[in-house]
Amino acid sequence: MSFASKLTAAVKMPRIAWSFSQLGYRHRARAFDEADLAVDLTGQHHVVTGANGGLGLAMSKALAKRGAEVWMVCRNPERGRRAKAEVEALNRAPVHLVLGDLGDLDSVDGIAAALGCPRVDALIHNAGALVHELRRTPDDLELTFAVHVVGPQRLTRACLAKLRAAHDPRVVWVSSGGMYAERLSLTDSLQPPEPFDGVRAYALAKRAQVVLTQHWASEAPEVSFYAMHPGWAETPGVRTSLPAFHTVTQRWLRTPDEGADTAVWLAAAKTLPVPSGAFVFDRAEAPRHILPDTEATESVEAELWRTVERLAAGSTPSIDDN
Repeated sequence: MSFASKLTAAVKMPRIAWSFSQLGYRHRARAFDEADLAVDLTGQHHVVTGANGGLGLAMSKALAKRGAEVWMVCRNPERGRRAKAEVEALNRAPVHLVLGDLGDLDSVDGIAAALGCPRVDALIHNAGALVHELRRTPDDLELTFAVHVVGPQRLTRACLAKLRAAHDPRVVWVSSGGMYAERLSLTDSLQPPEPFDGVRAYALAKRAQVVLTQHWASEAPEVSFYAMHPGWAETPGVRTSLPAFHTVTQRWLRTPDEGADTAVWLAAAKTLPVPSGAFVFDRAEAPRHILPDTEATESVEAELWRTVERLAAGSTPSIDDN
């Protein structure tokens, strides 16, 4: 069974379907403390990647409404300009459009150079890609792994000094519930088996994000790192990349605002009841594994960190995926 088939089959699992849907979100939202996001972010600088639509645009709007100076990182100039205009219409603080591609390390350097802010209070790694044919980037990486893992790693390193300059800096990785079905495999991410399964490549990259979040929490304890799961949300990416899944689930999908809520909460709330390195779903710490045989060994997780660090620095990896 292909991973896409597994994903569609998950809709038939009542616990998952209900929890990840808008029904699960709205049930849990009854217990949310409204004061958590009744915050004034004036003077803060928040960076959101993949900000031209879907969850990224919803995050940018939510942060701008609270007074943050938002730096919207977008790959497509036209869509980026339209999205920037939408956020600017909120008229609270300056909004900046930064053009760049997380799948190209040289472009990532350009993004970092364009962030003309004295500090970064929050960096949200939301940019994503789900493709159905094997594509290699200019750095000879599989596109999905480059956009979700290696590019964000390089950008985080580039922003580390500005993060450390902030009072309570946070980094948020937007992962996915799809990662629950996969065990970390560095080999399959770097050299995907044939035939290429784009949905599985996506899930593996999302699993890698959760592992990297834990490592970052130890690597840079003065910055808080989180991975979060937005649930199943109605976004352009879901409609175009997972049409069968969208057809089955569209009635119960979360709105972009609902999907973005936890990321905004992690970036903006004054205090958080979850530790750095946590995986978070609907404003609460969530398990990293819910299916058997999906937990990787510590050595495999450590090799992921070492390899991604080398790749993000532009080096050639050596793989020891046990």
